[in-house]
Amino acid sequence: MSGTDPLDVLRASTRARVALGRAGDALPTARLLELRAAHAAARDAVHSPLDVDALTGAVAALGVDTLWAAGAPRDRAEYLTRPDLGRLLAPGTELPAGEYDVVLVIADGLSPRAVQEHGPGMLAEILDRLDGWRVAPVVVATQARVALGDEIAAAVGARSTVVLIGERPGMSSVDSLGVYFTYDARRGRRDSERNCLSNIRPPHGTGYAAAATTLAMLMSEARRLKLSGVGLKADPALPAG
Repeated sequence: MSGTDPLDVLRASTRARVALGRAGDALPTARLLELRAAHAAARDAVHSPLDVDALTGAVAALGVDTLWAAGAPRDRAEYLTRPDLGRLLAPGTELPAGEYDVVLVIADGLSPRAVQEHGPGMLAEILDRLDGWRVAPVVVATQARVALGDEIAAAVGARSTVVLIGERPGMSSVDSLGVYFTYDARRGRRDSERNCLSNIRPPHGTGYAAAATTLAMLMSEARRLKLSGVGLKADPALPAG
């Protein structure tokens, strides 16, 4: 059709920045401004604090008990420069212990915005699929890395942990939520011993229901096989390894 840019079809098929055009030896001004805005949004997603009160209220509205915990970093700057501290509970942290099959942790991670926007909706879908599981109170965690879930599981007396966490923002995705499942959670677990579902951010990424269904299948298989990680596949028909 006359006047139609043939690259429009390509641009519409992906959120990646393609076919940006040029102005001399540089990007067109509009495209450059879009790039700078995306970079600023990614930085904001990392540094914006989690609204713990609002998130806790949204979780409590689902009819579950909530707890709060923090990682060891003293502030956001230390969190970003010392990932190891984000894997440890803040000194003096005490959580009520019991006997549970799983604890669900909602952690700010590298995109508190993703957790604020998608955490409650994803949590609701997960809880709907946990019949037969003894579920600990949901823990809202700040200055947290994925492995903080292992520390929390040990503290509350849970066999497994599911961590909903904000993923590292990209230039076209600043609100992506990740879910990490670890069977037999304890300090020292390696990343290869976890299962990850990523890019949960409807409508542009995976939807809550689809992710929760996959997670429930992984958790069921984990109980049967007594493992998680690289030996546990989202499709049981697939070989391990």
